[in-house]
Amino acid sequence: MCDVLQLSRSTYYYEAKEQFKSEDELTDTIIDIFHKSRQNYGTRKIKHELKKLDIVSSRRRIGRIMKENGLVSKYTVAQFKPYLDDCNESKVN
Repeated sequence: MCDVLQLSRSTYYYEAKEQFKSEDELTDTIIDIFHKSRQNYGTRKIKHELKKLDIVSSRRRIGRIMKENGLVSKYTVAQFKPYLDDCNESKVN
């Protein structure tokens, strides 16, 4: 069929995908999912939740939208405890 219409296959499949009407709708959906997860979900889990809603979006796009809106998962913040002693120096008794 693509040969008859003189279209490339990639163009056909790109147009066949259901696209969002605007970036704002996707942004609102991502923010809603993020807050429903008590600010725990990152890009991978948000992508999985969007897939359940039949919304196709890349992790990079979700990450960009999260960064623009200042959404940071609680688990992505590094938590470490500084050590007071040097690593290779043991105490001599």
